[in-house]
Amino acid sequence: MDFNAWRRRRISEPAYRWARNALPAMSPTEREAIEAGDTWWDADLFTGNPDWRKLLDVPAATLTPDEQRFIEGPVVRLCAMLDEWDITWNRRDLPPEVWAFLKAERFFGMIIPRRYGGLGFSPYAHSEVVRRISAYSITAGVTVMVPNSLGPGELLMQFGTPAQRDYWLPRLADGSEVPCFGLTSPEAGSDAASMVDTGVVCRQVVDGRELIGIRLNWHKRYITLGPVATVLGLAFKMSDPDGILGGPKDIGISVALVPTEAPGVEIGRRHLPAMQVFQNGPNRGRDVFVPLDALIGGAERAGHGWQMLMSALAAGRGISLPSLSAAAAVMCAHTTGMYARVREQFGIPIGKFEGVQERLANLAGNAYLVEAARRLTCAALNQSVKPAVVSGIMKYHATERMRGSVNDAMDIHAGRAVIDGPSNYLGALYRAVPIAITVEGANILTRNLIIFGQGAIRAHPYLMPEILALGNPDEERGIAVFHDVFWRHLRHAGINALRAIGRAWTGGALAPAPASGPTAGHYRRLGRYASGFALLADATLAQLGGGLKRREMISARLGDILSELYLQSAVLKRWEDEGRKHDDLPLVHWCLEQGYASIEKSMDQVLRNLPGRVLAWGLRAAILPLRLARGPSDALTRACAELLLKPSPTHARLAADLHRDPGGSHAGNDPVGLLTRAFALADAVQPLRDRLRQSGVRDWREAHRRGAITDAQAAAFEEAETLVSQVLQVDDFAPEDLSPSVARADAAQPGEGA
Repeated sequence: MDFNAWRRRRISEPAYRWARNALPAMSPTEREAIEAGDTWWDADLFTGNPDWRKLLDVPAATLTPDEQRFIEGPVVRLCAMLDEWDITWNRRDLPPEVWAFLKAERFFGMIIPRRYGGLGFSPYAHSEVVRRISAYSITAGVTVMVPNSLGPGELLMQFGTPAQRDYWLPRLADGSEVPCFGLTSPEAGSDAASMVDTGVVCRQVVDGRELIGIRLNWHKRYITLGPVATVLGLAFKMSDPDGILGGPKDIGISVALVPTEAPGVEIGRRHLPAMQVFQNGPNRGRDVFVPLDALIGGAERAGHGWQMLMSALAAGRGISLPSLSAAAAVMCAHTTGMYARVREQFGIPIGKFEGVQERLANLAGNAYLVEAARRLTCAALNQSVKPAVVSGIMKYHATERMRGSVNDAMDIHAGRAVIDGPSNYLGALYRAVPIAITVEGANILTRNLIIFGQGAIRAHPYLMPEILALGNPDEERGIAVFHDVFWRHLRHAGINALRAIGRAWTGGALAPAPASGPTAGHYRRLGRYASGFALLADATLAQLGGGLKRREMISARLGDILSELYLQSAVLKRWEDEGRKHDDLPLVHWCLEQGYASIEKSMDQVLRNLPGRVLAWGLRAAILPLRLARGPSDALTRACAELLLKPSPTHARLAADLHRDPGGSHAGNDPVGLLTRAFALADAVQPLRDRLRQSGVRDWREAHRRGAITDAQAAAFEEAETLVSQVLQVDDFAPEDLSPSVARADAAQPGEGA
């Protein structure tokens, strides 16, 4: 008997027919979203046996000499021009000279190749520029971010015709054209399937010539740079009811470039998102005619708009908001550590109280982790990989950790951060949090549907081929492919089950580590959790099948496990790339211990809620026989907090080049520069202060009168005291300064989009 034929007839074919009936049909938009981009380290994690040497061999993201010169030149000069309070409170916009500088220095053309007049920067350079600007001004950071992210420039480079690239890219690079992209509509949000914006193929006489084109009607909102844009990238549903093009009547989602000066375009009104004043607003088009060659990619790209958008987003989502979030996390840790050192209660710095130290450790760990993950993701992007699942992980977890960091920083600063004004360096970050959480895929959607929902299909070694085989219209061919993949999948699952059990019951001792030393145990524990995750994911998918779409909480928890595995991999990679700095180990250990606790909690919640209880009990025995991860210890928490309270190489690395020079161009009016100076002076006089206290002297003035300290030492005490006093002050205003400069009853028109 042919055993393979028997297996196919008795097992594979019934499984094929059952799965084909059980799985819901995949919509075109779902398939395009899932197939967008590439897999990367996420696929290794899904195997259950990640190759750590492969991760460590990934070249660290670095800057070219030209990129470094740009950051040390135009970026530094730009940051010196930025006063976020003046921008937000007085101007409600960037100053004209800043707009001119951004265009002249080609900040809007960072990703556009040099042959088109752009800067041709790598994804890492793009990320670095956005990160550094965002540390000074969220408004400027977002303004620079958007033209270099999902928008006309990126879409033209990937899909534009040669003629479109030659015309538009030079104009976008030098700022003579300001782009925006219109996707979100009031009725459908960003749900492409529900899009109501339309484009109907028609004929129209233009300048005496009859042209085939598209008549567009749309209503968009939340469009960043929309109010000042000169060219609008527009997503719409295209149709050809009269059969002019000779193809289907319902063509599908398409993308066109629309000059905003075209007749029928209504643009210019602004939204005010959480009191952030970057240019954002609604726009509308009524019977706007554009020729057919306005379609990005030309007529042959008609109907491919969603695939184009998903492809562009696969990379952009891993750069823009993660860069801003990394800046926010680092600035919160850096400034809060300095503030907790100079602010005293009961005669000691507040950073010495354990309640504050717990929050400081959160800040230090989040800053280290988000920056590590940003660098690892940029390393992939620099290699021309577009890791779609990893980009979703980064968007969600970077912005969520930004939220946690901002909240912790606000709690420690207390009233100092509540009172708004020029000296409040946290207020803009706090107001930016809900924007970061919402845009480029709202976080609830990203966590519950995208990370594991897309990751399971795309990054799993066998699931995508199985689904494609089930959807093959040639049933005989589909069964043949399914049979082959199905048995390889079963073999993989069996091997992984044995691996997961062995690693779980030995605490990871059987898992490999790529190197010896203080982090070897972390590689083994992550390897243990990776094998457990792979087994749990396979079992959950087998039991729930297509029903996993509706079990969003289970999907979200599985996504949390995958995300933690990626983020903690990034932590280990950063420690290696920075030269295995021993002083940074408390941060590494804190991140990993926190990650283990999160992984075990998510595994436990999945197992508690799986509908098949016998399967759940068996899985628990296999992958989580004991919950041993309890998070960072108090001693480790204190050690991480102390790293923020004293100048050190570790503190400098944690600041990630975002620290302010207290004698630099911002020294006179930059509250962070002032805090930096106060922090340095307070630390410098602390040894002498301790010596005086040991002698029973608490007032340096008394010590100076007695001759116990020199005039120079007394001057240092006085300067430190003066600066600390300035740092602790909050802003106040004359009543007339807070009166509205414009009081018009019709200034805001809720519901009137454009």
